[in-house]
Amino acid sequence: MTAATRSDTPGAANRETRHGPLITTLFGLYARGEANWLSVASLVRVMSDLGVEAPAVRSAVSRMKRRGILESVRHGSKAGYSLADSALGTLAEGDVRIFERARATVEDGWLLVVFSVPETEREKRHELRTCLTRLGFGTAAPGAWIAPGNLATETRRTLESRRLTGYVDIFGAEHLAFGDLRSKVSTWWDLDELTDMYADFLHRHSPLADASSWARATPREAFRAYVPMLTEWRRLPYRDPGIPLALLPADWKGSTAGALFDELDGILSERAREHALTVIHGAAR
Repeated sequence: MTAATRSDTPGAANRETRHGPLITTLFGLYARGEANWLSVASLVRVMSDLGVEAPAVRSAVSRMKRRGILESVRHGSKAGYSLADSALGTLAEGDVRIFERARATVEDGWLLVVFSVPETEREKRHELRTCLTRLGFGTAAPGAWIAPGNLATETRRTLESRRLTGYVDIFGAEHLAFGDLRSKVSTWWDLDELTDMYADFLHRHSPLADASSWARATPREAFRAYVPMLTEWRRLPYRDPGIPLALLPADWKGSTAGALFDELDGILSERAREHALTVIHGAAR
């Protein structure tokens, strides 16, 4: 049984909140290679393979359009959707974080970000906090955000693309004194919460990591396993910014979960893509 067909969902409201991330995953995986467009018919069909009915798909799409993630675009007589430019940029940034996941070392030092936003621009303060949280920054002290030093380029690029540089100062830093750095890391980031998230990912998806069991599986079955798995994984590399392993617990579950994701990606991604494109191109005819 794949994650898409589980029956332990607490209610319709919770199901609906998961449809948007699934749609985002589908667009990231398959629409970008199809001129950034999926027809309504193809989206409904691929989502039906994930156990989501057409009315729920349309409801989720409506919310995503209101949030500026999707745009309605017609190709000839066919109605469909494209990712907005901002969403395309976010997904492009995410590709590296999700599939490559650079791990910092203690020698990389630290990145400190402080910002000051006028009271008249409170929405920018919220945007900055959201942006830094998404990049995986922790909080070293009130108003001082911290991340591993190897995120400097990504952080600068992200703040520039969102036109937030006028409010921000970025510093390279080294921890000189005082106290135990490992203990401080556990206060800058909620490592217990991260551990629980990784443990949940391992619990849900470890049973899929038997390559021999997929030998006779259809592309559709691979698709039904892969897309929910990737959708769940996508958020984890942002919550964990690649903190040096030397400063993490010895049995850090993030390493095990990352290895599992890489294994499943290798087993499932191409066969899942085969199914998705077959459905997408079939709906286009």
